[in-house]
Amino acid sequence: MDTIFVVNAGSSSVKFQIFSIEGEGRLRRQIKGQMDGIGRRPRLRASGVEGEPLADRAYPIESVSDVPAAMSVVGGWLRNEIRVSPIAVGHRVVHGGPDFSEPVLIDHGVVARLERFVALAPLHQPHNLAPIRSLLANFPKLPQVACFDTAFHRTHDAVSDYYAIPYQLYAEGVRRYGFHGLSYEYVAKTLAHIAPEIAKGLVIVAHLGSGASMCALKGGRSVESTMGFTALDGLPMGTRPGQLDPGVVLYLISELKMSASDVQKFLYGDCGLKGLSGVSNDMRELEASEDKRAKLAVEYFVHRICLNAGMLAAALQGLDAFVFTAGIGENSTGIRARVADQLGWLGVTLDPTANSRHARLISGSDSLVPVYVIPTDEELMIAQHTLALLMGAPTSSARQERVP
Repeated sequence: MDTIFVVNAGSSSVKFQIFSIEGEGRLRRQIKGQMDGIGRRPRLRASGVEGEPLADRAYPIESVSDVPAAMSVVGGWLRNEIRVSPIAVGHRVVHGGPDFSEPVLIDHGVVARLERFVALAPLHQPHNLAPIRSLLANFPKLPQVACFDTAFHRTHDAVSDYYAIPYQLYAEGVRRYGFHGLSYEYVAKTLAHIAPEIAKGLVIVAHLGSGASMCALKGGRSVESTMGFTALDGLPMGTRPGQLDPGVVLYLISELKMSASDVQKFLYGDCGLKGLSGVSNDMRELEASEDKRAKLAVEYFVHRICLNAGMLAAALQGLDAFVFTAGIGENSTGIRARVADQLGWLGVTLDPTANSRHARLISGSDSLVPVYVIPTDEELMIAQHTLALLMGAPTSSARQERVP
């Protein structure tokens, strides 16, 4: 059975999935797992098609000290115990910069170009590239595909991509990119199946999770996004502030004497819901808390979502549907209800029963704007892109050398 290995690597975890390639290019998810606690308390967990446990084991810290070591352990487990040897690997890469507008087969030259964007996504890019380098070094003939979170937004008009700064900076790559593109691409395709006429129209998608953003879709294409040059912009997130006056950064440097490195760590790790609440970066804990600052953080999150919804509706010049997705969007009935209530001016009403059941359509029968909940599936999107590139490229070398 030919399979595709999908990898989403972070600083302390490697999430992975295995998809089998079936007739007519169809994909079927076979295994879902992750190695987390890398360098601290390494633990491999994995489950099968029906959710049955396949692995749950701890490892010594020294044996899984970094992402390449984690990849080696996961690869060995797949090959030796599960008897799976994928013919290609698809990777989530957060930042494709101005160079990459679609998935690409990886070689050393591609990796070198992607390393230039580490400073633009320091929370993600170095860890996205680590397993790619490891596999290139050990299995150079194994096809690897990079799928970018920025690529889906490359359909923006120039007016949406520019900052009001000298053009030379734009030419050097300082522009609004947008992120979570793999999620938005999946939602756009799914909406086209469940509500094809609506999908042809004007849609706002809210990807609400630890990382959060919103996207305006017109005919299934991204025309505007809340995120910009980096994944710091737009909505408040678990530990990132979202939209911030640049003067705040100048104040941190000039008055508080913070270095650029200190400011980077602060903005990526100490702000957002965590900084505002002083309690947690986890929306579940904040919603359950009676702490005043926790309540403020929840209210602020909803407030900024609704402000940005107005901005995106203006960009679209109308609104035919609103979609919730990602961890908070898919699971928090409370956040969905609060957002819908504040979007009443757009004619949005919610069906409380449908919302409590996490139904796909949660708007009331009298709502002028239908409201959907569509679980995202970035990993399937990556697998589909990987398969498409694989089918268009020679596969003989792929069958000669497989994942460790």
